[in-house]
Amino acid sequence: MLYYSVDQIATVLHASYLQQADTSSHVEHLLIDSRRIIHPPTALFFALKTERRNGHDFIAEAYNKGVRQFIIQQTVDINPFPSANFLLVQDTLKALQQLAAWHRQQFSIPVIGITGSNGKTIVKEWLNQLLSDHFNIIRSPKSYNSQVGVPLSVWQLQPQHTLAIFEAGISQEGEMQALQNIIKPTIGILTTISEVHAEGFKNAQDKLNEKQKLYAAAHAVICSPEKLKPLVFNQPNVFSWGEANSNNVVISNIEKQLTQTTISFSTETLAGNITIPFTDDASVENAVTCLSVCLYLHVPFSDIKDKFTQLRPVSLRLELKSGLHNTTIINDSYSADLSSLTIALNMLLQQGQHANRSIILSDFQLTAEQEQTTYTSIAALIQQYHISRLITVGEKTKLLLAPLVAETTAVHSFSSTAELAEQLPSLGFQNETILIKGARSFELDRIAQMLEQKTHQTVLEINLGAIERNIRAHQQLLKPSTKIMAMVKAFSYGSGSYEIANLLQFMKADYLAVAFTDEGVALRKAGITLPIMVMNPEPVTFDALIDHNLEPELFSFSILHAFEHYLEKEGISSYPVHIKIDTGMHRLGFMQQELAALAEILKKNTFTVQSVFSHLAASEDPAEDAFTLQQATEFETACSFLQSQLDYSFIRHIDNSHGTIRHPQLQYDMVRLGIGMYGVSAAAGILHLEEALQLKTTIAQIKQLQPGDTVGYNRRGIITKPSAIATVRIGYADGYPRNLSNGNGYMLIHGKQAPVIGTVCMDMTMLDITGIADVHEGDDVTVFGPPLSVVEVAKQSQTIAYELMTGISQRVKRVYFEE
Repeated sequence: MLYYSVDQIATVLHASYLQQADTSSHVEHLLIDSRRIIHPPTALFFALKTERRNGHDFIAEAYNKGVRQFIIQQTVDINPFPSANFLLVQDTLKALQQLAAWHRQQFSIPVIGITGSNGKTIVKEWLNQLLSDHFNIIRSPKSYNSQVGVPLSVWQLQPQHTLAIFEAGISQEGEMQALQNIIKPTIGILTTISEVHAEGFKNAQDKLNEKQKLYAAAHAVICSPEKLKPLVFNQPNVFSWGEANSNNVVISNIEKQLTQTTISFSTETLAGNITIPFTDDASVENAVTCLSVCLYLHVPFSDIKDKFTQLRPVSLRLELKSGLHNTTIINDSYSADLSSLTIALNMLLQQGQHANRSIILSDFQLTAEQEQTTYTSIAALIQQYHISRLITVGEKTKLLLAPLVAETTAVHSFSSTAELAEQLPSLGFQNETILIKGARSFELDRIAQMLEQKTHQTVLEINLGAIERNIRAHQQLLKPSTKIMAMVKAFSYGSGSYEIANLLQFMKADYLAVAFTDEGVALRKAGITLPIMVMNPEPVTFDALIDHNLEPELFSFSILHAFEHYLEKEGISSYPVHIKIDTGMHRLGFMQQELAALAEILKKNTFTVQSVFSHLAASEDPAEDAFTLQQATEFETACSFLQSQLDYSFIRHIDNSHGTIRHPQLQYDMVRLGIGMYGVSAAAGILHLEEALQLKTTIAQIKQLQPGDTVGYNRRGIITKPSAIATVRIGYADGYPRNLSNGNGYMLIHGKQAPVIGTVCMDMTMLDITGIADVHEGDDVTVFGPPLSVVEVAKQSQTIAYELMTGISQRVKRVYFEE
């Protein structure tokens, strides 16, 4: 791996030493985020300053995690950091760009620079799919195309690479020159020019002129000038494609079928066709762009023809979900431009389960010159796609768009997202497909969540104050250096992932752990920035895992090799992972005899081991303490061996909630807190833990029954004396166990026990409230939670509290409170 000394970097950046502690150090990795630190001994941290964040505030955090090289632009107190090198520059962002540009100069391979309003990431990913057999490719991770993303992408360039593909994205004048200096593309690609991010430019021509600066030193620029008209594209070395015979690649026919498109083309020396598994216009244009690049690079057509049929879609930010009242929600609430609107409308059209189609649309961010033509085009699309109802958010859509479609489409206009949220129930969405489309600043994702939200008179109340106190109680048993990994899998033991994760983030937990990738994705979308371990990653979710900076647990060679292959395919190295060792649980994990082979793989540059851990099988059981200590011995042996094979340290952890209380000597570097956070533990009394969950429902109806009457299905509940029977709004579909029927379980009404009578139904349960005074329809009922312990209810159901808590249905509303 190519690396540089700190002195070399100081020279390149014309930097001065604020503190020079160790000039023998070298740099392999660049960091801008103290929360994502890989290989700290060889990392260089740039303290970037933005409007909202000052990277200098996170130097201590990075230093405490092992980073010793820092680029700063303001003086800092160096006394707390005696072994750190501090290089002082005028501007840390420009220094980052300057260093990446100098790194780029060390290579003379072909470098492709891609810019355009849409399609950059798709073209880059498809080129990788098409050319990976012919080149060792390095490319931008996903859409790293900004002033910060580009230098981080280019820094990944290494001597083994034979082709580089980098994206360049801009949002205002004056930005492209810096990116051109870094990428220095030998081949340029221009995809499209649209109004997306247009607010930073006077007009579309001005935007195109800025983008063309990327090609200042390019040998060729691949694009379709005829698609750009009436804009003027002034480049001397254009390798063009289009319908005109003057193009280098002439498109003679495009034949769309049900699920694929065949594109016929010719050049001076070749005539042929390709078939792609897509039918939309954007995919056709992106495919022709990729074809033109392959032909320019003189890749034999026979080598790539079949590869076009195997092109895979690149994930876009369109979410399709089931909504309330038999609706389907398409959530594209992150961007607002004509091109992406057309893509979203195509998806709307494909959802054939509902005849009615509605759009919730925010203002677009446009210049004054663009507004009239853009909203006229949107009006045409609304009519073309037979939209039944338009809901506008913002003043511009109300004034400029609504009148254009009012005769053919029902229109409702709101000034703000808050106003729409308040009036949402009155719109009466049902039996329809709803597209939510808007600029990120309007935060229409809030509306999507409301439309997806499930409401129910049965509620699970979560006491956040109790959770906080329970965590602090566990911390009293830990050394100051011991980290905490909080388990938020299974919807945080039924209590709600985001809200609990937000509390844990506020309390500065060190790690979160989820069971599956989608749980981690939901936390990221909700703004959780803590490191997250995914305990059961699946290959089909690797894209989402990487996109959202999630860290997988690797427990077998099959998942290890699958993830290794994926990272190599994506051009990603040193990705953080967690290794699980089987010390006796015999569920998941590497066995002792597999460690030698495991170590050989971990020595590669593909992974960075963040932690090694195991799972105690019976930490709560005094009768199994000898086995618990045997597990700990095997774990220590495994960790010692792996540490001897790796040239960096990792976190060790084996204690869970029960183990933290009963076996504090096994806390090692980190403990995993799960159900103990909610006050449920065999040793709860030792720490005075508080149960944090209370499941409550209400009485739907009260009946007065006489001897001989029966209650419920199959007449299981038999009345033997005059009785008052209350039907409450909870059943097995909500997670209330069916085996609590016929008096096996009870609930509390006014603090009194009300036994279950008859069989627990799907949505309802009947209680015998005879003898309980002053009970009325609508009164609250405690299903479990103080004073009726969830542990007690679990015993009645012949199960454990874990199962009862995690089995609470998502249709049960979660209510969070703090005393």
